[in-house]
Amino acid sequence: MSSQQDTGILLNHAHNGIGYKLLELPPEVVTLLESENAPVLTIESSTNSAILKSGAESWGLRQKNTSNALILLQSSNETSTTSSQIPETSLKAIATIHDTIELVSEPTGKTAPVARGKWHERFARGR
Repeated sequence: MSSQQDTGILLNHAHNGIGYKLLELPPEVVTLLESENAPVLTIESSTNSAILKSGAESWGLRQKNTSNALILLQSSNETSTTSSQIPETSLKAIATIHDTIELVSEPTGKTAPVARGKWHERFARGR
């Protein structure tokens, strides 16, 4: 008979202080990056955003906010603080992400549209 109890997986919130951003890549960029002769990508600034460039192609980087947060988890084996010193598998929530960055195809030479602020900021000003 085992002396261990199946109590599930422990989840700790242990923010590691590192800022994470998720970058959503369009299929054509993924294809470029996975090719045998992957091109050199550069990031240039524009008046309102950053532009990712590869030869004649360019993509504007846009921040998208989401109401559904994404939680980054990291597994760990920690020694239990209970009477037994048996390592227990646990998960750490190391970051919560509320926005992502997407790439939007842009014609070369065209400037990014003027940022108008977040919806809730515009709504608050109009009230």
